[in-house]
Amino acid sequence: MFELNEMLKNCEYESVYGDNVYVSDAVCDTRKVKENCLFICIKGSGFDAHDAINEVIDKGAAAVIGDDEKKIRAAKEYASLCGVTLLLCRDSRAAAAAAACARMGNPAEKLFTIGVTGTKGKSTTVCLIRSALEECGIKTGLVGTIEIYDGKTSEESVNTTPDAFKLQEAFARMVENGCQAAVMEVSSQGLMMKRAAGFMFDVGIFTNLSPDHIGPNEHKDFDDYLNCKKLLFRQCRTGCYNADDEYAERMMEGNTCEVTEGFGRNGDISYSEEKMLTEGGKLGVSFMLKTAAFCERVNFMQPGTFSIYNALAAYAGVSAAAAALKPGEALEQKIFDGFNKAKVKGRIEMLPVSEDYTMMIDYAHNAMALKSLLTTIKEYEPGRLVTLFGCGGNRAKSRRYEMGEESGKLSDLTVITSDNPRNEEPMDIIADIVSGIEKTDGKYVTIPDRKEAIRYCYENAQKGDVIILAGKGHEDYQEIRGIKHHMDERELVMEVLEEAGDTEALARMEKRYPGVRK
Repeated sequence: MFELNEMLKNCEYESVYGDNVYVSDAVCDTRKVKENCLFICIKGSGFDAHDAINEVIDKGAAAVIGDDEKKIRAAKEYASLCGVTLLLCRDSRAAAAAAACARMGNPAEKLFTIGVTGTKGKSTTVCLIRSALEECGIKTGLVGTIEIYDGKTSEESVNTTPDAFKLQEAFARMVENGCQAAVMEVSSQGLMMKRAAGFMFDVGIFTNLSPDHIGPNEHKDFDDYLNCKKLLFRQCRTGCYNADDEYAERMMEGNTCEVTEGFGRNGDISYSEEKMLTEGGKLGVSFMLKTAAFCERVNFMQPGTFSIYNALAAYAGVSAAAAALKPGEALEQKIFDGFNKAKVKGRIEMLPVSEDYTMMIDYAHNAMALKSLLTTIKEYEPGRLVTLFGCGGNRAKSRRYEMGEESGKLSDLTVITSDNPRNEEPMDIIADIVSGIEKTDGKYVTIPDRKEAIRYCYENAQKGDVIILAGKGHEDYQEIRGIKHHMDERELVMEVLEEAGDTEALARMEKRYPGVRK
């Protein structure tokens, strides 16, 4: 049992009726109400739980808290009749976060926590941080778009930033499993909805900002998007930011943290003398990394200038954690080794198919992301740039035209295939992509079956090619008519290699992805 006042001690509220009581749990879902629990009324996009106060009281709730003053005060009579404590707070989502933290014993206080926000690079940066900290001997949990890793097991993520209860449960498992640190992606939606509220991050990191997630179900405009992102710097002890980003100054306005390190061309953690690397079918970058303590050349086997920024962001977080948890130890080489050992699923994920050409998987699934990726890869002057992609059904048709046009402009060959058709006909989606690509002089073929499209790329690969399998990334399914069918591009590549009798390439893939093929 939990004392109500203790569970809500980090939350502003007033008592409308009743006194401090002991509660069995805290829940926000009317379906999860149990005897003597605290129920927190959340107003969602489709349902306002303030309208269910009498219902949750009838189900046995011992206390109810909400932020709709009119509805809370209207429920006073029934609450007093049933002897249920009724509380009015300023922000129900903040109350939920405070209750979630208290319910699990405030596990974030037992971890060195690093939060990463930004439009692009979050998934890669958190994976780099975890890999480098593990290499330094610091056991680290991770919460992100791709997975939640608690130090022992991994589970697929539903949201980039999970709800407060799920997040605190994950932190508690990390502590139980011996983690010393936790790194997580902190989305604008997560910050807006207080999913990561109730505790202070030790370090907050800002990667970059560009217009995204703006629409009726997300952010009303770019200013709202930016203002939600910057909330991280009122909830961390130390702030690190991309000093070269055009929105850096606005992002750091009004922060309440200690801002110690900007990173970028002219930041406290800076880079110079960058070079493109091509090595046995892999693409990377080499650059001079300079801090107040040292200057050293780093080879990082992920391509493009944006990969340098991901590495600098990760270095800022790792060095802060290492200074706190491994004070006095020289760990630079281990940090860089950790970066190169990182496995970032579906983000410029290079497949060891051949040393004569490069094949990679990337999540680029809109025109902006695809253009950025293809422009970056063209800097390596590939023999040919071959791009395989499709578009999801039941989404804006403009995305199809735009992706087709970008690929037509930048690729030497586009292989148009199926993605997640959902409730649309795959050939209708492909026809829309074709209409975009035909605005250009780009060459293309259409192969609806994704495995056969991959086979075509493999069988027609030429020395020096870069082949990009775009759009699916970390996803391991294909959604057709409301059903998600298992489909992992890594498995598809292995099946193509096996059917072609390419035993050497298959062996490399199986070594890189043990257990992928069941």
